[in-house]
Order: sequence, then C-alpha cells, then structure tokens
Amino acid sequence: MGEKCTPLEHASSDQHRQFICGVIEGFYGRPWTTEQRKDLFRKLKKLGMDSYMYAPKDDYKHRAYWRELYTVEEADHLSSLISAAKEAGIVFYYALSPGLDMTYSSQKEIATLKRKLDQVSQFGCEAYALLFDDIESELSKADKEVFQTFANAQVSVTNDIYSHLSGPKFLFCPTQYCASRAVPSVVDSEYLNTLGSKLNNDIDILWTGDKVISKIITIESVREITEILRRPPVIWDNLHANDYDQKRVFLGPYSGRSPELIPHLRGVMTNPNCEFYGNFVAIHTLAFWSRCSMDSKMDSSSMSADIKLETENEDDLPVECISKNVYHPRLALKNAITEWLPEFFVEKEAWGPITKPQPQVEMVMPIIPIIPSINTCMSLTTTTTTSTSTRTVPEVNTTQLQALADVCSTVSSTLTPISNPVMNSLVSPTKVVTNDEIINPIPTTVASNIELPEKIPISIVPVPIMEAKGVEESIELSCDIFDPAKSTEAAIEAIHQQASKVGISSVVEDIPIDEKRDQVNSLSVETMLDESSLSPLSAGVNEPMECSSINSQISPKEGAKLVTDDVVMEDSTNDVNSMHVESPSSSPVSTAEMHEEDELDAKSCSRVRINTDDLNLLCDLFYLPFEHGIRGLKLLNEFQWIKANANVLLQDRASGSGDATKSLKPEVSEWLQRSELFSKLCAGVQELLVKIADCDNKEISHDLYSYVWDISGALSLLNCYVKWLALGHFPHNTSSYTEGSYTWFSKGWKEAFMSGDQEPWVFRGGLTADLQRLMPVDSGNDLFVYKLPEQPTANYYQLRPYCNADETQIYKICTRTYMQWQAKEDDDEILLPADLADIVADGVVGAHLTLQPEFCVVAYDNADAVVGYACGALDVHVFHRNMDICWLAEMREKYPKSLLETNGGDGSTNPNKLVAQFVESFHSSPAPCPTEVSSSFPAVISAATLKEAEQRDNGIVKRLLTVLLAALRANGCFGVHICIPELDGEQMNFYTRIGFIEIFRNESNKSIYLGRRF
Repeated sequence: MGEKCTPLEHASSDQHRQFICGVIEGFYGRPWTTEQRKDLFRKLKKLGMDSYMYAPKDDYKHRAYWRELYTVEEADHLSSLISAAKEAGIVFYYALSPGLDMTYSSQKEIATLKRKLDQVSQFGCEAYALLFDDIESELSKADKEVFQTFANAQVSVTNDIYSHLSGPKFLFCPTQYCASRAVPSVVDSEYLNTLGSKLNNDIDILWTGDKVISKIITIESVREITEILRRPPVIWDNLHANDYDQKRVFLGPYSGRSPELIPHLRGVMTNPNCEFYGNFVAIHTLAFWSRCSMDSKMDSSSMSADIKLETENEDDLPVECISKNVYHPRLALKNAITEWLPEFFVEKEAWGPITKPQPQVEMVMPIIPIIPSINTCMSLTTTTTTSTSTRTVPEVNTTQLQALADVCSTVSSTLTPISNPVMNSLVSPTKVVTNDEIINPIPTTVASNIELPEKIPISIVPVPIMEAKGVEESIELSCDIFDPAKSTEAAIEAIHQQASKVGISSVVEDIPIDEKRDQVNSLSVETMLDESSLSPLSAGVNEPMECSSINSQISPKEGAKLVTDDVVMEDSTNDVNSMHVESPSSSPVSTAEMHEEDELDAKSCSRVRINTDDLNLLCDLFYLPFEHGIRGLKLLNEFQWIKANANVLLQDRASGSGDATKSLKPEVSEWLQRSELFSKLCAGVQELLVKIADCDNKEISHDLYSYVWDISGALSLLNCYVKWLALGHFPHNTSSYTEGSYTWFSKGWKEAFMSGDQEPWVFRGGLTADLQRLMPVDSGNDLFVYKLPEQPTANYYQLRPYCNADETQIYKICTRTYMQWQAKEDDDEILLPADLADIVADGVVGAHLTLQPEFCVVAYDNADAVVGYACGALDVHVFHRNMDICWLAEMREKYPKSLLETNGGDGSTNPNKLVAQFVESFHSSPAPCPTEVSSSFPAVISAATLKEAEQRDNGIVKRLLTVLLAALRANGCFGVHICIPELDGEQMNFYTRIGFIEIFRNESNKSIYLGRRF
C-alpha cells in the first residue's frame, strides 16, 4: 500500500472497477426534498449514471449535529430513499461531515461515529463517505498528543471506520481537496502524501481540481494528483455549484473537461445548483460526456463565441460531422434542452413564498478598501466628487480584498460557517432545526481564508459602481450594410413620435464620426456604510423556501397561513463576470442579426407556451461560472455599443430641421436599428419571464423565476435608458459622465474573469450584475436590492420615458399618493373639491412635466396604465427661476388668492388647510435652495408610485429612480435632493427607503432636505 506506482498502472489496475458517475447533494443551502431525490434517481437511471451522494451541508444530522442518531420517522424516510436508489440501480453514498468538532483520538467519538453509520447500514446502505472539507486543519490539544499530523488523525479514523463496515464502497474528501489548498503544493504537501501512503487503497479520494471551482481540469493535473494519492481521484465537480452566489444559477453544459480524462479518473460526480429543477442540463450533459471518448475540435467557448457573435447562429452545429463518441458542449446543451422541455409541462404544484435561504454568518466589519465597493453582506456607498486628474489602472493589494471576501463568502474557505437554520429534509422540506432545539449546539463560525494573489489590477476588482474615467478613443461605425429606407423606418417613426409627444426636438446633428471623445474628469470617492442596503442577513432571511412536490407538502390553504414575511433578495451587485467581447467602437449588425430581428417579430405573435428557443435563451442568460452564453454576450455588447455611439443622434436643435427621416445618415440608421433590436431582445427576456411564471410545473417556476425576474428588471432599466437616449437630450461630452471604470468593458476585467485564476465568488452577480453595472449610476448599490415577489407572476411593470399623454395619469397618481401621505391613521380619506382636484399635482409635479419633461420616467403595467413616475430638474436654481416666470404665473391665474377666503380661512377642515397651503405657495416665490444643498446636490426630483403597485413590486420606485439618475448623470449632474416638511413622516419614509439621507435642515420654514449622490 505504501509503494508508488505510475498513473498508467493505477488506471489499468482500476479498469475492473466501474467508473463512478453521478450527483452529489453537497451544497450549502436548502436541501432537496425526499420526492426530488427519488425523481433524481429515476433520471440518473435513464441517463445511465450510477451514483448519488447524500451530503447536504445544511441538512440536519449530516454536519452540524452528526452525532445525533435518526428518529423513527427520519429512519423511515432515509430507508425509503436508499430503497428507491437501489430500485433504480443507483449506488447511494451516505456521507457524514464530522470534522467541525470531532476529537480524532477519542474512542468515545469514534464509537459515536460507528454507531451512527451502523444505524444507517441497518437502513440498507452499502456505500459511505467521510468528508473533511471546509474545516480547520489544526489538531486539538488532545489529538496532538496522539497523532503526529492532521492527516494521520483523519487516516486513522477513516481506516478504522472502513474496516468496521467490512470494506464497503467508500469515498473520502480531504481537507486539502484542490491544488490551490494544497500546502505548500500538490507535490510537496505532507497532508496529501500521507493520505496516498496510509489511507486504505480501496478507499477512493475526492478531488475538485486546481481550484474549488475549476474552469478546466487537465490530464496533466490529474496525473500529478494520481501520483501523490497512489490512486486515480474521483472528481467532486463544482462547475455548476451556485451556493456561493444567490444571483446566479448555472444552466450551461458540462465543459472544460475533455472526455480523454475518463481513463485517468476513478469517476466524476457533479455537485450542482441548489435549485433541484435547475440541474437538468448539468446532469444530462455530464451523462453525455461520460459516454464520449474525445473532444470535438470545434471551439465553443464564449471567447470564440463572441467573435462569432455577429455572423453565426449558435444552433447551426454541423451535427452530421460529429460522431456519437465525440463531445461538443453546445451540441450536448442542445440535446439536453430538447429532453428538458417536457418537464415544464408536467403539472406540479408548489406553494409558499419564493425565498433564498442564506447561512446566518457573524457580521464582520471589513477594512475599507482603496476603492468603493459593495459586498453581499453590506453596502459601501460612495460619495463622488469631480477632479481633473488623469485616470490610470493601478494595482490593488489583495489583503484589502481579503477583508471584503471574509464578509461576502459563504463557502469560500477552509473555515465555513455552520448554516443556521439547518434543515431536516428527511422529515419535511420546510422543517427548520435551530440551535435552541439541540443539546450542546455548535457555535457559528465565519469563513475567513479566501485565497487571492498578492496583487491584481484594480480594474478587475468587483465594484458595482459607475465612476467616470479618462477615455480617448474614436468611434468607428460600419454601416454600409443597412437599408435605411426600410430596415429602420419603424424605429425612426417611433423615435420621432416620442419626441413630438414630449414636445421637444430630436433631429440629427452632422458630426464627424471619428470625433474624439472629451477627456473625462476622474472621480475621487469616499466610502461610507449604507445601512439601508444591508444584506438579507439583517432582514431576517432565515425562512427556507417552502416549495416542494404536492405529495410531500401541506395544502395551499394551510400553507398560506404559514406565510408571514417576505424575504429581501440578496444584493450581489458587486459581482463581476467577464467575457471577451468586441470593442464597442466597431460592432456592425450582421445579416444574422437582421434575420433574428424578423424572427423576434414573428415569435412575439405566435409563441404562447415555453419552447426550446426560450430554454436556449434561459441557458444563455445563466450559463457557466466563467462565461456567459451567446445571447447574454449580445445583450452586453449591444447596449454598450448603443450607449457609446449615442452622439450620432445629436444635432443643433436651433436649426429647426423638419423631417429628419429623409436625410438620415447611415450611422443614425444603424443606431436606431440596433436600439430597436435591443428592445426586442429585452422583450424576449420579458416574454420568457411570463412563460416561466405560467408554466404547468410550478416547482420549476419557483426554482427559476426569481433569477429571470431579476435579470428582466436589469434589462428594463437598460431598455428605458436606451429609449431616453433616443430623445437626444444629452451633451456632446456625455461619455465623460457615463463611461464606467468598473464594468464588463473595463480594462483587464474580462481577462481576469475568464482566466479561471480566481474563484468565481470573487466576481459575483453573473450577467444580471454585469448588466446593472452598465447603468451610468454611481453609488447605486442599494437601488439593485429588491424584495422577491411572493409568487411567480406574469404581471411585470415596464419603464419608458414620459410622453404628454401620461399627464392625466401622473396627476392622479401624484394627488392620490400625496393625500395618502397626509392622511392620519384614524382619519377618513381627504377629499378635494372637484374644481380643485388638480391643485396638489399642480403644486408637486406640474412644473416638472411642463418645464423639463425630458427628465421624467414612468412605470406602466400590462394594460399600459401608468402606476408610478419619477421626475427631475437638472439645476434647482434654474428650475425655480423658470418656475417663477412661467409656471407660477399660470397657477396664480388658475388659483387666485380669493380661494383663501373660502378655503382655510377658519382652518376647520383638512381639505381647506391643504388648498390654502398650495394657494399660498403659488402666490409666493419658490424658497431659495441653500448653497449647502445646491453645491453638491443641484438636481431636484419628485417621485410617487401607487401603493398597490409597490405592494406587488416594491422595487418599482427604485427602478424608476435608477433611470432618472442615469439621465441626470448623462448631463453631468451627480447629486439630487428633495425638500420635505419635517412633519411629513410618510413622505420622509418614502424617500429614505430609496437611499436618500438628510443633508440639511431649515429651521426657519421647518423643512428638511434629503439628498443622494450618484
């Protein structure tokens, strides 16, 4: 057992042993239900896979309370699982994780471990695993007296247990389970060498590759670890694991591992997504891979996909050229989607609110890094000031990133917190077990050992902020492939109709295409903790998702009684993913895109139920840890191009040009067409959201809806901003205000992410976060924290710029909301006289709609009814001056002072007081804005949403505000404020909920100024 042999000898000696291929339920988070596990066994059998490991980190009695024996009820459930696995021909590996607090030298502890496994063996279990991952590697004082090293202690216990169980199938997970955690290296690791020489050679050892989540696994690396372990490893593959990032689910194909690895491995088991129904593609493509013997020579990585983006349809794979033993990831994905589709039409019920359970970790204050940032557990909001220094790309010392990683990560180090609450999925999919219910509970610890290089470029640090940077690049437009007379007619007409509705000019300026962009002012940033955007940890995110099969749940009526609280979706907007995408300066629309645009028109009318095209889109949006799918890349690339080239729309408005459609330049036609295509792409994602909400299989809907809902919300922001850009209300140097330093297109970002040198939890949020970061809003972290809808719903609010036809609806919303804010808790609703019904809206929002309608955004529902708005004015002093000259003069005629004699003379009724208040304000000049406010917060805003709309989607006002702030920033404004009477508590609450803080208090008129930077 102690003699060395070559990897080839290991491989040949293991040929008689079956290749292990299956699934590990080994993630942190809500465990799967009993019914889901039985469904998995049936699927594994159908796919020709043979193994399942029961190892849910957060399930009761697996890790946190491993010593506890199973009750009669739990035993029945576990026995039924083992029986179901046997019936399907699946090897059921029962795993325990005793390493958190086990004393290896204690005979009592070993006896306890044997008793636990003996009990499980009585249930019919014939395969076992001991897992020593994510634990401290220090021996206790008692163990040091008996064992020379940590490895010796684990080997002693494992060999003893293996012998006690009479040599069953057995898996062992080491503490150093990947190359990056081998100390000091794989070859020189005393720990790994001890395992190889002393662990019983019939015990298989699990290995994750070079990293915890490895982008690729090579034959060379497998040969190296095989040499050290004296046996080929079983790969514990975390490629599709998503327990470290609550905004990502991985629906891409198994890739980065050549089938040529198979002869060199003992097996491969995938540890996939927490969401059971999100794992069909991961499992199906792994099964396909295991039956292959070689790779396709075609390169389907997203690196090459982005090169092919404009000219190739991803579904046009030369299938006839690929034999059955050749593995191609995109082909495997296509096949998996075809077999996945019927699952969506299997009628299954699920009830209870959609939630995202999070391990409860101890809050640790991070060292503030040298750049502004936000992490999963807390938000660092930036205050931005302009300067004239030229921006460079420095390096950041990763010890500062380490502090953030300590707070952010949930599964990222050798010391991982015990999740609280843990679950008892053997008894109930919703059973929560807390420390209070257990004798001698184990204290929670905090993860703290993320491994990072000493220095990395600052441009790859995951910060979801917009910070202006120096840019000096030319815009190159390739537009000779367009027919502006036909292909852009509809888009042009829509743009000009929108412009005419708003009452503004939107004609095109003749400006050189290669004109250099203005040098951009860089921004220095101070950071501060924004308590309003703390993670769900501070909002009580301890409720598991109460969602399971109808066979294992209570009735919906009973379940409704248990649903009391919503759960805030975790903020992960600091996460960064990266792909190689063509420069925004040159990305012409191809014939393939033209064809796709026509297809989108047809699909929008014909599709009713979800189909394979929808699932292809879904998988592209949520692809793999180190890459986005092709259509995900297209969304990023198109928006960046549209934003970067918006200057082509500008023209001297004073020229008063008539019909601009007849003299459109090719580059303008291209911009309009691509903006229309982008809108259709966004509509496709919205349609996908509706189809998932309406699909027959409500368990799938519960598992996937929140992810699509989140990305659909991000795209609604971008699409509305594009529509606003089309109006042309921004200066020539707008790019100096809207080009971000920390986005998908920043220097070094893609390369760092794609390299696989960093674990993917360093770059969080997936495509959703990458899209959010493209919005030109600094310090917008809290604006991307939304509460999940309780149930999947097809009614989703959209955003667009204001048009004149919206005025009546906005007036009604403004009046209704204001009256609700003013009403006392026990008072009846305040009613205004019919002839004065508009007085509130005239005083609050009328001037905005009249003087600067271009800075107004509305939210609307499926019936095109407006449900909310956000209005702004760039400069409060200019706004007040124009308001005094234009707006108030009209209001003084409409509401003469004589109204004071009949309304409010005696102050007897609330309506009279209110009318008098507004009449007096119309007959007075606007109160001057204090310099302390206007110097840093020059813009002024007004916003409101219907209460029922906010109850259905409490993120609607945040999305409205985000687009408005982006429009203001595009015009060089970086701060906004609102003045509120200090006694108006409801209005105060409304604005503080969306990130406004008190910046000035005026004692003379008892008012408070709230503001925020962006």
